[in-house]
Amino acid sequence: MSAASRVSLFLDRRPNRSRGQARSRRAVLFTAAVAASALALTACGSGGTSGGSGDTNFVTGTGGIATVAQGKRVVAPDLSGATIDGKQLDVADYKGKIVVINIWGSWCGPCRLEAKNFVAVSADLKDKGVEFVGINTRDTETRPAVAFEKQYGVTYPSLYDPTGKLMLRFKKGTLNPKSIPSTIVLDREGKIAARALVALSEDNLRKMIDPVLAEK
Repeated sequence: MSAASRVSLFLDRRPNRSRGQARSRRAVLFTAAVAASALALTACGSGGTSGGSGDTNFVTGTGGIATVAQGKRVVAPDLSGATIDGKQLDVADYKGKIVVINIWGSWCGPCRLEAKNFVAVSADLKDKGVEFVGINTRDTETRPAVAFEKQYGVTYPSLYDPTGKLMLRFKKGTLNPKSIPSTIVLDREGKIAARALVALSEDNLRKMIDPVLAEK
């Protein structure tokens, strides 16, 4: 075979190789996307029986609510910054009170289902030393979040965390939030006492708070 023929044959084969490589890349990307979707679904559907690596000193009870005994709790991370209304908020300022933290997004269907329950319970427990704080995440701007709160009558503040940085401050192996919605209850010392990784009914939300409220 002449040199010219070999070059021609190489050129004829090269597009096929490129197409093959492109198909291979697409297959890899598709596989990765499927794996990521499966992981996301697993996290959103988790009952909270594992908190990842590290110490897992919590027990998951009914309704997917995990709790930690008083002597084994850890202090919550720094949760501070701008709210969706543009004000500044530091959860540490609520020390001495019980704090209910709800991670939510305006795009999240289960968050919409539980919103009225949080509004009702927060109003009922306001004078009992219980504060509610939202953490709005994955909303690329604040307008949808503000509209969400207006629609459902949410009056307590929400930190604006579009990229999830505040969520990542929770250590693995603790009652860290791993899905949206997630709800975390801090005791009067600012330590993580309970967590739920599912949308909560009003009854389950109260059951999550009441034991911490009864502590001395």
